[in-house]
Amino acid sequence: MLTLHRKLLRDLAGLKGQVAAIAVVIAGGVMTLMISVTSLDAIRLSMDRFYATHQLGDVFASVNRAPEVIAERLREIPGINLVETRVVAPVRLEVPGFDDPVRGTLLSVPDGRQPSLNRLHLVAGSLPESGRANQVVVSEPFAEAHGLGMGDRLRVIIRGRYETLVISGIALSPEFIYQVAPTDLLPDYERYAVMWMNRRALGNAFAMDGAFNSVVASVQAGASTASVIEHLDRLLAPYGGIGAHDREDLMSHRILQEEIAQLRVMAVVLPGVFLGVSAFLLSVLMGRIVNTQRQQIAVIKAFGYDDRDLAVHYALLTGLMVAVGVALGIALGSITGDLMAALYAEYFRFPETVTRLQLRVVVLAALVAAFAAGLGTFRSVAAAVRLPPAQAMRPPAPEQFRQGWMDRTAAGQWLAQTTRIILRNLSRHRLKSAMTITGIGLSGALLLLGSYQFNAVTHMIDTQYRKVLKMDTHVTFIEPTSAHVLAELRALPGVHYAEGYRSVPVRLRNGHLSERNAIEGLPASPQLRGLVDRSLRPIELPADGLFMTDFLADQLELRPGDRVLVEIMEGRRRVLEMTLAGTVDEPLGLGTYMRLDALNALMREGPAITGAWLLSDPDRRDALYARLWDAPRVAGIGMISQAEDGLRQYMEDTVLVLMSILLLLAGSITFALVYNNARIAFAERARELATLRVLGFTRAQVGWVLIGEIALLTLLALPVAWLLGTLFAWLLSLAFSMDMIRIPFHITHQSYAFAAAGVLVASLLSVVLIARRLRHLDMVAALKSIE
Repeated sequence: MLTLHRKLLRDLAGLKGQVAAIAVVIAGGVMTLMISVTSLDAIRLSMDRFYATHQLGDVFASVNRAPEVIAERLREIPGINLVETRVVAPVRLEVPGFDDPVRGTLLSVPDGRQPSLNRLHLVAGSLPESGRANQVVVSEPFAEAHGLGMGDRLRVIIRGRYETLVISGIALSPEFIYQVAPTDLLPDYERYAVMWMNRRALGNAFAMDGAFNSVVASVQAGASTASVIEHLDRLLAPYGGIGAHDREDLMSHRILQEEIAQLRVMAVVLPGVFLGVSAFLLSVLMGRIVNTQRQQIAVIKAFGYDDRDLAVHYALLTGLMVAVGVALGIALGSITGDLMAALYAEYFRFPETVTRLQLRVVVLAALVAAFAAGLGTFRSVAAAVRLPPAQAMRPPAPEQFRQGWMDRTAAGQWLAQTTRIILRNLSRHRLKSAMTITGIGLSGALLLLGSYQFNAVTHMIDTQYRKVLKMDTHVTFIEPTSAHVLAELRALPGVHYAEGYRSVPVRLRNGHLSERNAIEGLPASPQLRGLVDRSLRPIELPADGLFMTDFLADQLELRPGDRVLVEIMEGRRRVLEMTLAGTVDEPLGLGTYMRLDALNALMREGPAITGAWLLSDPDRRDALYARLWDAPRVAGIGMISQAEDGLRQYMEDTVLVLMSILLLLAGSITFALVYNNARIAFAERARELATLRVLGFTRAQVGWVLIGEIALLTLLALPVAWLLGTLFAWLLSLAFSMDMIRIPFHITHQSYAFAAAGVLVASLLSVVLIARRLRHLDMVAALKSIE
């Protein structure tokens, strides 16, 4: 075996270019697997640990106002473990040195102690002292965004009155790992605060002394959460309960679960693509190695080496290539995995983020890469060991050729002799040509897949903030307000147009499927809140019936014309059947819409709105915000431009960072694959090229035979790259469709051009490198007989 090992080392030295090419491809697959699994473990393990150590509740419920005596009845519900009542209230804040409007949520904690559920993780300071009415604990993201510390003061508007609150501590909560305002989808740490205050002080401030408006409960192991929710709803309904829900509908937890689901998809799809390409490339390379080493195989077997020795030899050759790729992929994956975990930590706030490299991840990456390589090389290794020595000693039998179209037609005679050689070679080795075209096409498809995400994200954001949200300011009210307030809003400084809407919480049911949602009542033809179809054409709401986002309709298995059960979660809590009149195409969130007048009639109330959208003069916006800030009915002010900037930043920090890494990998793989094919073609045809030189062909003509073939194969591979890249992009858009964000299947001409340019540049670089080898071709060595 020592002799075979020396041969193995010589083979590796001679194939160093091809080995590097395959190692890069394998490293890409291992790296994406490492990034996905490491990030997935970091989020999942950190979340589970935070939930367990700080007792996140299982069930949550909100009411208008319920007496504290009801809490005892809640604790008697079968399956209930712990019950924590509290007061939760929206507030507005003023932060020193920050002029933009700031919204906040105040939550109560028991005086002088931690709550039993949703316990706070104190990063600094302490809980409010018992009996102190002006102390609060603020969330760490908000404190960091404004540089706040212990003893700093905040001005808070509580029920129309200014109160000065002192920061006693900074904390994280398992309820707000993903800290986002109630009506938003993305965090804005500068403009949204979460704060905790003593129960007695907060109750007195909001007329909740001896009462509560929020309940958190934990469920006993093995108990039915659905049964607990049903009992809670029944007990809280007389007090204005708007429907209990489990942890799955908690905004922070839901976003975490979506991110975990995306990472799980990414851990399968992207490594599968890269490792599939590596398996294909290994199959081609090993097949050609075996073909060029026929004589060596025969000599080895003639000297007494058996099939097992040869199988081990070629398996080791493959294994070393895989080992180099796995080692490189693990190293790159560890570095980029830590970077991705740090990026996720900006959005998901845990006391501790677990980012250690686990042995099982390394073993998994190595096994997956080895499996892909094994699939790619099994056929070639099997062919090598089955080759009889006597047959292998002889050169391959001459191929049977016949006249092709170039020889039978006048058009072929107009072509140069070297061009006819190229075309004959491709037509007579169709399988080899097809595999080369497919390989180059796969590499181009990876380039298209990487660039697709950038254009798709831009299209998604432009659709959301140019076609759907056409306002610049979003105003929410403390409670439903008469629609006459729109006249007052239109009279404010700088307001060009104002449009009202109403939001009503509901539960939508279709058979066993259900979804907590909110119906938004809009004007028949909204001007500032666009509803569009897949072709981005505006939709006019009918007099009756619902419209909902197509993604929500698919989740509920509804089609236009179907009936859906609507449970209204406030007011008279009516339950009725409505018709799905149609669907809208929106990239963010899950929405349900109907006519505003029809929604008010459904609620059996007069014209009322819960918020408004404004289009205003940018130069007078500060004066507008100041007037809105002083309005007692205003619960919050949202700036659409800030939401757009936040979405762009989120996409850049997560999806586009990953796609940038993948795009860089795809570019490296494209060059590696094209160069690898060129090297193999040169090795296979060195004797033929040397013969042409001896026959009198110039160096340029001989070079054109090889380079022209590479160029033609590359051009033929471009449509394959576009087709496969489009398929990969479509599959990726389906796999990454989630409740919060759905990246659309939108490929631009620029993406196709980018993929083509990447393949052509890789081919050009490969041609330059191969041309150097052609200039130094040893004709004597190449013309020696292999017999």
